[in-house]
Amino acid sequence: MDAVAAGRARLTGAQALRLMREAPLHDLGRWASAAADRLHGQKIRTYVIDRNVNYTNVCSARCTFCAFYRKLGDDEGYVLSRDELHGKFAELSDIGGTQVLMQGGMHPELPIEFYEEMLSGLKGAFPHIHLHAFSPPEFVEFVAVFDVDGFPSTEPRKSGEMPREQWLGKLEAIMRRLQAAGLDSVPGGGAEIFAEPVRRRIGRGKASADQWLDVMRTAHRLGMSTSATMMFGHIEGAADRIDHMQRVRDAQDEAIEQGWPGRYVSFITWPFQPDHTALGRMPEWDGESGEPFPGDVLAEGGEHGDAGKVLRRAGATEYLRMQAVARLFLDNVHSIGSSWVTMGPKIGQLGLFFGANDMGSVMMEENVVSAAGTTHQLDEAMICRLIRDAGYVPAQRDNEYRHLKVHEGEGPDTAVTDWSAGRQRESAFGAGEVGAEVTVGDGAGVDGDGG
Repeated sequence: MDAVAAGRARLTGAQALRLMREAPLHDLGRWASAAADRLHGQKIRTYVIDRNVNYTNVCSARCTFCAFYRKLGDDEGYVLSRDELHGKFAELSDIGGTQVLMQGGMHPELPIEFYEEMLSGLKGAFPHIHLHAFSPPEFVEFVAVFDVDGFPSTEPRKSGEMPREQWLGKLEAIMRRLQAAGLDSVPGGGAEIFAEPVRRRIGRGKASADQWLDVMRTAHRLGMSTSATMMFGHIEGAADRIDHMQRVRDAQDEAIEQGWPGRYVSFITWPFQPDHTALGRMPEWDGESGEPFPGDVLAEGGEHGDAGKVLRRAGATEYLRMQAVARLFLDNVHSIGSSWVTMGPKIGQLGLFFGANDMGSVMMEENVVSAAGTTHQLDEAMICRLIRDAGYVPAQRDNEYRHLKVHEGEGPDTAVTDWSAGRQRESAFGAGEVGAEVTVGDGAGVDGDGG
């Protein structure tokens, strides 16, 4: 494993699966940290100041894990106005933000001109803000419903009925138009788990794995950076997680071999958040029953009558194992992000000892995860303190992971003299004391977490 951490050897899928299941937790952390140090140095860990803007919650998909979407015509459905969007961007700009992650539901009635006008208006008013927008499932829906000269349209969720070459041609035409209007990069939302038996159960009407990957290939060929994600800890088997990462790694190998100007620049993984979702109402698997988890049986080629009917939730220990294996396996992806948004500040900080080089976003606004019952908030000073207390120098970055401000010595955190307000806000969310020092040895809520 030292050779893998040093970049001299590459893990196979079978080896990664065995590591995830059997390797001691602290060994995984040590190897993953060594890999992160090799790629990013031992000194600096990063964060970004951005905002999640969900321009609409109207969606034609029926994902069982989502508490955010509303059907077309629902009284709670919305589409943000131009003034609302520009107001959100202005607030971000005022605090030194550099990026907006802009995604929506898969709205079946908004034309391509709506998106072009939205992008060009925002880029014209805020040229310094990077537009990281529209996940692959949104692009798949765009192919279905947009009127584009020379290409047919279909009903929502049925673009896959087009011949493949026609589908790819329309996708590229749409992406080129949105790129010309101001789109800078494509986020990796909607990946969930690529294994089709799982995907069919949890993401009805959503992009297939092949469609998701085709969207990203097109973005890479057109010179746009993308991210990749994975949501685990539900009905999937452990082998499904490795298969998911294998497909990302293979796609990155292809982009490199073909010399495409775009790449996957980051990978972020997080456990399923169950509150207020249909998927979360499924019964949980009894891990002490002695019986194999049905999802594992299905993922490894067998059959089980309860596959897709019971959940295997993932806690902090499982999250850290998964993140460490991701860093070791995805040797061609630059950045691994720690998901404090779902796991809370302490586990997010501990993730820096398990292969993560980035603490993610200050995130002025987040709606999708919070709709599923998980709410954590950190400002820039708090994120900087978490990084510094872990023994690193915090640095603000951009979408390409270039350092904008390196806070060596002084920074947003060192200017704070009273952390009590931050502690009170975090304790209200059950996250404990924000500034508490965390080391690999103290557990920080990992042991006994049920992972």
